[in-house]
Amino acid sequence: MSPSATSTSTPAEATVRDKVSTLPQDEDTSNKSALNTDISTDSKPVRLHNIPTFESKKDELQWQKEHMAGAFRIFGKLGFADGASGHINPIDPSTFWINPYAVHFSTITVSDLVHVSENGERLSSTPHQVNAAGFVIHAEVHKARPDINVACHMHSPYGRAWSSFGKPIEMLNQDSCMFYDDLAVYEGFGGIVLAREEGRNIARALGPYKKNLIMQNHGILTAGGTVGEAAAFFIALERACQAQLLAEAAAANGLRKRFVGEEAARYTKEGSGRPACMYMQFMPEYNLMIKESGGEFLQ
Repeated sequence: MSPSATSTSTPAEATVRDKVSTLPQDEDTSNKSALNTDISTDSKPVRLHNIPTFESKKDELQWQKEHMAGAFRIFGKLGFADGASGHINPIDPSTFWINPYAVHFSTITVSDLVHVSENGERLSSTPHQVNAAGFVIHAEVHKARPDINVACHMHSPYGRAWSSFGKPIEMLNQDSCMFYDDLAVYEGFGGIVLAREEGRNIARALGPYKKNLIMQNHGILTAGGTVGEAAAFFIALERACQAQLLAEAAAANGLRKRFVGEEAARYTKEGSGRPACMYMQFMPEYNLMIKESGGEFLQ
């Protein structure tokens, strides 16, 4: 089971800012959102969105690995598994953990995860092989973006279908707004990824701050500071691609699409698409997987 964790937070502001334009671009405003507050027994606002902190790097790594194995189980349950394709890997701190090649997501446990160097050399004793494509993509992303600790890439059905258009999703609904100014498109699909240059191209497409990517004719990739954030973004982007495809089908039959306004989309992103918000989006799925599996994947 997970090592003990501590969490630090400050009380959330009780009111919501009236003017989105007054919020600095780089300010974490998730603790100011009405979506991030509860009222305690003494009527004080309580922050709901918290990412655990740990007393040791060892405990933090164990927590990340448990969430990594849990995320694979969730992805398997949601139908994101596709043969030997797909990978998640957190950094530790200059080496990586990655899922074993050709092991179904629904069977992965913590002990199956493989520790590799930045050159792809296996650092842990394991009978498993390593997915070279996954390592190349993620190693270059980590190098270009030190703020990204985890990246997820799967061949999920709706993300793969929408990627064929080479377009971002539109701000069609509240959940789409999680990706406002946080989604890029990579148009230069280079075939099966075995070259570091292709990984660098993907990192360049993400740019200096975006965490989510539609890879034309390939699928989707999401990233974050924690496994929970990156995995929640992946689930949300897959569902946003599904909603986009459904909306496009309806629009093709004459229905008019209506979009969330830019100010509302930006404010919704500030309140529901920040790292702590996304982490908390992951936790219900993770806790359900523990209950359904009896925690078997934690072994």
